[in-house]
Amino acid sequence: MAFPHRLDAPELPDFSMLKRLARDQLIYLLEQLPGKKDLFIEADLMSPLDRIANVSILKQHEVDKLYKVENKPALSSNEQLCFLVRPRIKNMRYIANLVNADKLAGRFRKYKVILTPQKFYACEMVLEEEGVYGDVSCDEWAFSLLPLDVDLLSMELPEFFRDYFLEGDQRWINTVAQALHLLSTLYGPFPNCYGIGRCAKMSYDLWRKLEEEEDSETKGRRPEIGHIFLLDRDMDFVTALCSQVVYEGLVDDTFRIKCGSVDFGPEVTSSDKSLKVLLNAEDKVFNEIRNEHFSNVFGFLSQKARNLQAQYDRRRGMDIKQMKNFVSQELKGLKQEHRLLSLHIGACESIMKKKTKQDFQELIKTEHALLEGFNIRESTSYIEEHIDRQVSPIESLRLMCLLSITENGLIPKDYRSLKTQYLQSYGPEHLLTFSNLRRAGLLTEQAPGDTLTAVENKVSKLVTDKAAGKITDAFSSLAKRSNFRAISKKLNLIPRVDGEYDLKVPRDMAYVFSGAYVPLSCRIIEQVLERRSWQGLDEVVRLLNCSEFAFTDMAKEDKASSESLRLILVVFLGGCTFSEISALRFLGREKGYRFIFLTTAITNSARLMEAMSEVKA
Repeated sequence: MAFPHRLDAPELPDFSMLKRLARDQLIYLLEQLPGKKDLFIEADLMSPLDRIANVSILKQHEVDKLYKVENKPALSSNEQLCFLVRPRIKNMRYIANLVNADKLAGRFRKYKVILTPQKFYACEMVLEEEGVYGDVSCDEWAFSLLPLDVDLLSMELPEFFRDYFLEGDQRWINTVAQALHLLSTLYGPFPNCYGIGRCAKMSYDLWRKLEEEEDSETKGRRPEIGHIFLLDRDMDFVTALCSQVVYEGLVDDTFRIKCGSVDFGPEVTSSDKSLKVLLNAEDKVFNEIRNEHFSNVFGFLSQKARNLQAQYDRRRGMDIKQMKNFVSQELKGLKQEHRLLSLHIGACESIMKKKTKQDFQELIKTEHALLEGFNIRESTSYIEEHIDRQVSPIESLRLMCLLSITENGLIPKDYRSLKTQYLQSYGPEHLLTFSNLRRAGLLTEQAPGDTLTAVENKVSKLVTDKAAGKITDAFSSLAKRSNFRAISKKLNLIPRVDGEYDLKVPRDMAYVFSGAYVPLSCRIIEQVLERRSWQGLDEVVRLLNCSEFAFTDMAKEDKASSESLRLILVVFLGGCTFSEISALRFLGREKGYRFIFLTTAITNSARLMEAMSEVKA
């Protein structure tokens, strides 16, 4: 069921080099503490580290015991301690306390701190304040690109979203620029660059500075990747807030895919234990269904099971020689496929059970109504009922945000009523979360006179007003407005369909949301690539409040081969969803492009809401 390519797809660069680089650098840092040492690892670095250097590699380099960094005293008896942590203040305090406890006990050991992906001045300040700066050596492990799949790189920085889009903290921009710099050193130069969003612009400018400083070695090389596109998550919150219905997205929403692998519980494995499964292109069964709409997946898997049975049945009439060939060549592959098939069938059944219990159809119907702007009162009542039944604090919040963004803010009466009901239903401790959502523009209240038409009037007045100063003034007053309806009309995000939308043979990217909505982020990318610039999209850029932050940079001399011009690197700052990845893979197949994705982390609606929440689950 994998879609045919219209043109032969261009070859993807080999990203395994990134893993080798990261591993070599880590080993180099560990070797700087010769002899036996204990390694303390921060919890959320364990999965990424496992993909780069597993335990046996660490043991080869004299790592004795592994400990998790947690809020309890360390019981290590080793004379050398090494800490592998993110650059966070609390980690520095933890290390300082440990060193000071040793000093009190009259123990002297060697301590090495490895900060990844970069070292921040504030971290060293904490060590200095605690009086241990001289006892500890600090290093940086610039590990910021983890290949999760052949076409997917993740920075594994889920905190990027909250730090930048809520706190306005710009410290990770340097990390993004360094990662882009590394990519362009290995696979560059990138002749055509496009971007939209404040964060995209800052990352791009800093990256260009790094290139100029080093007068990079990429000069004169033939580009491998023809286009690079940088996009801020706050350009399109709507897509990230929708329920996912492609298989990979549903698996993520249901079981949480973490660092490219998923824990399937006993209800999936049909045994009494859980199983950790790596989900990538090497899993042949998964690779064929990952981008499919969920309604097609069962049919595909049962067909696959029948084919598999037929292949097993072939051995019945075999003579000894044929049997020997079958066992040595085919049997292992068939068994592997059988194991994967039963896992994915188990996952589908488990998803079906959960979704039936939640009345998923009704939920999807409400989401579609919000996207199309129909039956707003009915949708609001659905959300109120959702809150009153205490279905889930995160889910209720997500629906409120979706209502707010698609309606350009809630009318004050609705805002107050929904907020009050939410706090009464789920508890007053959520009060600060509402303040966060408001600041990020996810859940806002319309100012009087700011109904949709009023905003559109303001915008249309601005468009005719050529005085740039006035435009920026007026836009700062319109900041954080979503203008979703107007953008949706302009870019035709809600497909007009006569009759049923055929999900088996999708006609456009809307299939990732059952034919109801084309992801805004993907539509922007499609339009810019068609035009090779933002020309003709001025109105959309203005509605996105991004007049100063949409940019194009084309190379003067064109060394790029036609092959490389069909390779596009899309950089999502603040996270991207599996639905967007599936939609762009579909677009690539239609137009003969191949997309490569780089994201600060994989996200979905629940992760987005949790990042904004002040109540820790």
